[in-house]
Amino acid sequence: MRVTKGARITAGAALLALALAACGGATSTGGGTAGAGQPVRMELGEPQKLFYPGDTTESEGSEVLAAVFAPLVSYDENKQVVEDVAESIESRDNRVWTIKIKPGYTWHNGDKLTAQNYVDAWNYAANQDNAQGANGFFSRIEGWADLNPGEGQVVSTKEMKGLKVVDETTFKVTLSTPFSQFKTMLGYTAFYPLPEGAFGPDGKITEEYAKQPIGQGYFRFEKPYNKGTDQTIDLVRYDKFPGAKPKFDRLQFVLYTSSETAFNDLAAGNLDIHDSLPPSAIARAKSEFGERYMDEADAGVGYIGFPIQYNKTYANVKVREAISMAIDRKTIAETVFSGTRAPADDFINPLLEGYRPGACAVCVYDPVKARAQYTANNGPATLELGYNSDGPHKEWIEAVANSLRANLGVKVTVRSFEKFATILDELDKKTYGGMFRMGWAIDYPSAENYLTPVFSTVAIKTGSNYAGWSNKEFDDLLAKGDSAPTQREGLKYYQKADDILIRELPYIPVYFYRTNAAFSQNVKGVKINLLNQVEWEKVEKAV
Repeated sequence: MRVTKGARITAGAALLALALAACGGATSTGGGTAGAGQPVRMELGEPQKLFYPGDTTESEGSEVLAAVFAPLVSYDENKQVVEDVAESIESRDNRVWTIKIKPGYTWHNGDKLTAQNYVDAWNYAANQDNAQGANGFFSRIEGWADLNPGEGQVVSTKEMKGLKVVDETTFKVTLSTPFSQFKTMLGYTAFYPLPEGAFGPDGKITEEYAKQPIGQGYFRFEKPYNKGTDQTIDLVRYDKFPGAKPKFDRLQFVLYTSSETAFNDLAAGNLDIHDSLPPSAIARAKSEFGERYMDEADAGVGYIGFPIQYNKTYANVKVREAISMAIDRKTIAETVFSGTRAPADDFINPLLEGYRPGACAVCVYDPVKARAQYTANNGPATLELGYNSDGPHKEWIEAVANSLRANLGVKVTVRSFEKFATILDELDKKTYGGMFRMGWAIDYPSAENYLTPVFSTVAIKTGSNYAGWSNKEFDDLLAKGDSAPTQREGLKYYQKADDILIRELPYIPVYFYRTNAAFSQNVKGVKINLLNQVEWEKVEKAV
């Protein structure tokens, strides 16, 4: 999943998580134009972790890895799957899949890409001992349970029996049960391969590799990235990449803790691409950047989440419903975001098949009913709402807090976390017990991706289920949707699962994203895809 900076959740996530969403923040970087010798510079929030593909489940790290690795599949403008590194992905029964990779791909160290590289990477990510955040994405593969016997239990094997290398460029994947959307999943970060050199003598991915991962995509790392101290992530084009390549030599991700600072750098010509503009900059960006301002449909969802599993303050669903009805989504979308968001009325985004207008009745603004229900159910007198300030969230979170204060008659404390990575870490460790902003950017184009990685039981430990919510009926419906012979036939089960989310509200859908980005006069051809990632092969320097 990508939880998103504002931004994933897949991913995020998300975990996602999203879209969850965090923007970048050095102070002004200085530096002139992106002319000869200068890199193309893009804003980014600090990635939550170092670069382990199976443990990168948020938008910041995923953006970097998408420039360094090439996926098995990608998606066209109609959300259809297109073979990328894969030459073919075939199955007669949706259970046994044969994947053949195209010739000509090499790792950035010159080694040949092989089928074994995928099998090794997937087995590693699926092993509970390696504590990879995307572990749950492999749960459909036969033998995953052997690698995940449970906390305190010994893992007795290092391989899933459902993964077999056929020859140097072909491997076979056997699922526990049929899953019609397996091919669709394979564009996600978790399914990247790993080179032999990623693993140390103990079989673990080394920190040395995670600081400077060797990929098989457009760009290679110019130098190691030191998390917490480096303010840039520097990449160089890999000229042996087969097929269309980027038309510029160097790419630099500049890390920010303030979206507003990033926008000021963009306006000054010290940054080239900013893909999540703060609400305060929208009006200026429209007038100042003209055709270099982007306002496009986005498949992400913005939420308010509840840590239900470990904070009983939010245990009563009637209280959660009242909080939802007290939020003035229309004003937030139209005023705070200058019309660049849409009020959310479902857990599935309108860009994907499966969305139903008005599905979430308690997402309708009704302050009178909200207060009466909140009072009748002894809602707490004090609420806390956390968000990451390195993304464009302060204004809308304050608007939510004001809605709750005015409409429920409660005290609301707003807590700012400097980095998206920080609030994710605290949610992971269960050390933050307040409500929290979350976003989800899809990992692949399917209604199922809004459900399994964020709300399934397995996603509590191996995904982006920060609520800790678990519902057997929900999980069973997902399983029925997964085993349906086609994606279309599975949709009715996913919608029934969606109905349970609406009934239980572990998260509150607040708005549907739009991509609000801008780029400097130093570049042209900027396009952001369905996964909220820049398509680097289309970007060119303009000067």
